[in-house]
Amino acid sequence: MDLITIAEVEAAAQRLMTAFAATDTDDYFDCFAPDATFVFHSESDRLGSRGEYRALWQGWLEDGWRVAECASSNAHIRIAGPCAVFSHDVKTVIDVAGTKGTLHERETIIFTRTEPGNLLAIHEHLSPAPVSPKATS
Repeated sequence: MDLITIAEVEAAAQRLMTAFAATDTDDYFDCFAPDATFVFHSESDRLGSRGEYRALWQGWLEDGWRVAECASSNAHIRIAGPCAVFSHDVKTVIDVAGTKGTLHERETIIFTRTEPGNLLAIHEHLSPAPVSPKATS
């Protein structure tokens, strides 16, 4: 199997972020392997599969949740053997039944190549971004 390239990771991350920003459920979840795991600071337990996360997502949608805006910055990619680690800062504006809120988070996504040759995310970790001392001065 060929090594993963930076360009492939950039394309996979862009696809994932574009689908997330559009609240496009099918395209978004197609970016993850079925056995992907998820650690979100907003959830008490690790999610052990794409299906578990999709069920949680569906509940959010039923509550009126959607992504209004999403911007990625400060991206960093590290190729690690058959995997790649993509980390970035994420500013997301969510809309829950007409009430908007802004989230500032840091995210790490691990990608690997699947048998058909596609890059899929196998793990996502999301944490709150610390407040920068520069932002308060």
